Amino acid sequence: MSDRRLEAVRRLHALARTGLHYCSGEYDRERYEEIERIAAELLTDGEPAAVVRLTELWSQEDGYVTPKIDVRGAVFRGGGVLLVRERSDGLWTLPGGWADVGETPSQAVIREIEQESGIRTRVLALAALLDRRLHGPSPGLFHSWKAFFLCEMVGGEPRGSYETDAASFFDVERLPPMSLGRSTPAQVARLHEHWRKHPLPADFD
Repeated sequence: MSDRRLEAVRRLHALARTGLHYCSGEYDRERYEEIERIAAELLTDGEPAAVVRLTELWSQEDGYVTPKIDVRGAVFRGGGVLLVRERSDGLWTLPGGWADVGETPSQAVIREIEQESGIRTRVLALAALLDRRLHGPSPGLFHSWKAFFLCEMVGGEPRGSYETDAASFFDVERLPPMSLGRSTPAQVARLHEHWRKHPLPADFD
C-alpha cells in the first residue's frame, strides 16, 4: 500500500471516529460508520474477516482521534547502548512501547525499560519528539509520535520479558539488526550525540 493511500485511510478513520463521538442523530451515526467501513475496506482490499477485525480494533478508540504516543528510552553505559530483542520479529530495538493512560511520559518510559530489559532507570531529558511518518522506514497503521528520552541506569541486570527474549548493551558503532519500525541506527546515533553533548535542545517533528 502506498503512503498516500495509507494516509487517506488514517484521515477517513479519524474523521469517522471523531464524528461518531460528537454526532447526536442516528442518520449521522450510520454515515460515519459507513465511512469507517470504507476506510477498512481500502486498507484490507475488502477481505471480509480483515474488515471486521480492523473495525473492531478501531471501535476501541473513543473521542477526538489524536496521534498515539510511543516512548523509547536510550540508556548508555560506556560506549554501549541498551537494546532489547523483540520476540515478534527477532530484531533489536531501544526499549519502549505505547504510553498507558494515566502515566506521565517519564513514568511510561521508565516502566517500559524495566519491563522489557530488567534495567531500572531515571529520566534525564527528552531528546526528541518525532512523527513516525517522517522518521520511519515503513508506514504504521496508526498515526503516532515517538518520544525519545535519555535515561540513566540506576540498577537491575539485563534480562528478557514476555515481549523480549534478550537485553544487552551494544557498541553504538556495531549495532545488531534492528527492528526499524521501532527504532533505527540513525536514531541511536543521534541519541548518543545527545548523551555525549548533554544538554542539547530536543529534536522535534
